Amino acid sequence: MADYKAPLRDMRFVLNEVFEGAQRWAHLPGLAETVDEETATAVLEEAGKVTAKAIAPLSRAADEEGCHWDNGAVRTPAGFIEAYNTYAQGGWVGVGGEPALGGMGMPKAVSAQVEEMVNAASLAFGLYPMLTAGACLSINAHASDALKQQYLPNMYAGVWAGSMCLTEPHAGTDLGIIRTKADPQADGSYKVSGTKIFITGGEHDLTENIIHLVLAKLPDAPAGAKGISLFLVPKFLVDQEGRLGARNAVTCGSIEHKMGIQASATCVMNFDEATGFLVGEPHKGLAAMFTMMNYERLGVGIQGLASAERSYQNAVEYARDRLQSRAPGGPEYPDKIADPIIVHPDVRRMLLTMKALVEGGRAFSTYVAMQLDSVKYSEDNQTRKRSEDLVALLTPVAKAFLTDLGLECAVHGQQVLGGHGYIREWGQEQLVRDVRITQIYEGTNGIQALDLMGRKVVGSGGAFYELFSDEIRQFLASADSALNEFTAPLGASLDQLDDLTAWVLDRAKSNPDEIGAASVEYLHAFGYVAYAYMWAMMARTALAKQGQEDFYAAKLGTARFYFARLLPRVHSLVASVKAGSESLYLLDAEQF
Repeated sequence: MADYKAPLRDMRFVLNEVFEGAQRWAHLPGLAETVDEETATAVLEEAGKVTAKAIAPLSRAADEEGCHWDNGAVRTPAGFIEAYNTYAQGGWVGVGGEPALGGMGMPKAVSAQVEEMVNAASLAFGLYPMLTAGACLSINAHASDALKQQYLPNMYAGVWAGSMCLTEPHAGTDLGIIRTKADPQADGSYKVSGTKIFITGGEHDLTENIIHLVLAKLPDAPAGAKGISLFLVPKFLVDQEGRLGARNAVTCGSIEHKMGIQASATCVMNFDEATGFLVGEPHKGLAAMFTMMNYERLGVGIQGLASAERSYQNAVEYARDRLQSRAPGGPEYPDKIADPIIVHPDVRRMLLTMKALVEGGRAFSTYVAMQLDSVKYSEDNQTRKRSEDLVALLTPVAKAFLTDLGLECAVHGQQVLGGHGYIREWGQEQLVRDVRITQIYEGTNGIQALDLMGRKVVGSGGAFYELFSDEIRQFLASADSALNEFTAPLGASLDQLDDLTAWVLDRAKSNPDEIGAASVEYLHAFGYVAYAYMWAMMARTALAKQGQEDFYAAKLGTARFYFARLLPRVHSLVASVKAGSESLYLLDAEQF
C-alpha cells in the first residue's frame, strides 16, 4: 500500500478558497477568538503528520492481528496503545471540544478534515476517538453541569473513551422496541440492565475508563420511541473529584468476528444493574442521542470519503509505476519495455472517477460541516434555523452517498491494481472490506434514503428541498458567463431533480409505496446534483486563479470530467424512480 499523505493542499483549497472559512468564523461568536486561517492551517498540518507517521503504518498489521477477547477483556493490536497515546496527547480526541473543559474548540469544518485524515490512515483506529468525540457532544449538550465537569475533561484529553450503546439483539433501527431497563435509585442514580450488540469500542485497552451512553427505558416509560431515555454508564465509577473507583457492573460478553475493521473492537455489552446517570430529560433520550447522530452520520460519510482518498492514492502510485502494454497511440515511454498503465483510457477513467468523487465529496462534507457550525455558533435565529433545516436534509445524503461512493472508489482502486488488488500484501483489499461497514452502521443507507425521501422531502412538503434548490438557483443567477460550461449542466440537472421531487411528492399522496420505492435512486440523483454544485463552486475559484499554480489546472480538468462522465448518471436514476413502485409488487412473498 502507498504511504498515506494527507491531502492538505486540497483541504486548504476547500476551506479557505472555496468556502472562505476564516471570513465565516470571524462572524461567529465562539469561533472568532478561537480559529483563523493560520490556526486552521497549523492544526491540519500537525494532524497530517501524526496520522501519516504514527497511525497509517499500523493499518495492515493491525488488520492481520485484529482484536483479542479474553474473559471480558479486549486487547487491541500491537502498536495501537502507543499510537493512541500519541494521538490523544496531541489533543486530537478533543479537537472539536469545548475549550473551557479542555477541548481544542475547532469548528466542525476543521475537525471534519482531521477525521478524514485519521480514518484514511486507519479506519479501524479512527473509530475509537470518533465514538469518544460523539459521546462528548451529547454529554456537553444535554448532561448536567456536574456530569460535564466530572467526565468531559478526561474524555477530551483521551484519558477516557466513550461508546454509544443503542442496538440490541432484537432491535436494530427500530429503537422503540428496546428492552434495556433503568430503575431509579434513592441517591438519584439508576440501575441499568440489558444487552447491547455491535458496540464499537465497548471494551478495549486504550484508556483507563470507558464512558458508555446507553439507551434504556424507565419503569413508567410510554411505549415506543417516546419512552426512551439516555444514561451515562461508566466502566469504572468516578467520584466527585474525578478519581476512579470500583468497577461498574458492565462487561463485554464477546467481540464480533467481522468482514473488516478487524482492529476495531465491536462488542456485545452486558449491563447487569450497572450504575448509570440520566442525561437530559426522562423519555427524551432519542433527542439527546440525535445531537450526536447528525455529527456521527456525517462522520461515517467522511469515513467513506477517507477510504476513497486512500484508494485513490494507492491506485495513482501503482498506475504510474506498473509497466504494461503500450499507449493506444503508440509508445509514450519508448525507452522502457512498456508504458505505465496510467496511459490507458480505462485506467484513466477509474482514476479520474475516484479523483472527481473524492474532491467533490470533500467539498460536500465540508459544506455540511459548515452548516453544523452555523447551527451551533450563529446568534441569528433565521440563519440558525436555515442551517438546521439544511443539516436535516443533507445529513442522510452525506452518510449514504459518501459511503456508497467510498465503496465504488475502493473497488476502482482494487481494479487498477489488478491481481495485486486482491491479495493482502498490497492492502487494497482491506480498504474494500473496511469501507463496506460504513454503508451499514449508523443506520443503513437504505434507511438514510428513506429518511431523506420520507421525512425530509415528503415530510416537509418539499420545503427543506426548496432551501437547497433555491440556493443553487441563486448561485446560477450570479455566475459569470465564463462559468457557463459548468453552470449550464448544473442548471439542467437541477431542473431534473426539481421535477423528480415534485413527481414523488405528487405520487406519494395516493400511493405511500412510492416513497420507499423512489428513495435510494432519489438520494443518488440528489447526491450527484449536490456534487455538481460543489464542482461548479470549485471551478469558479479555479478559473479565477488558473495560471497561478498547476493545482488549479488539474482542478478544472477534474471538474470537466465530472460534468462530462459522472453527472449524466442522473438521467438513468430519474428514469428508474419514474418507473414507479408497481414492479416491486409483482411477486408474492412466496415467489421470491
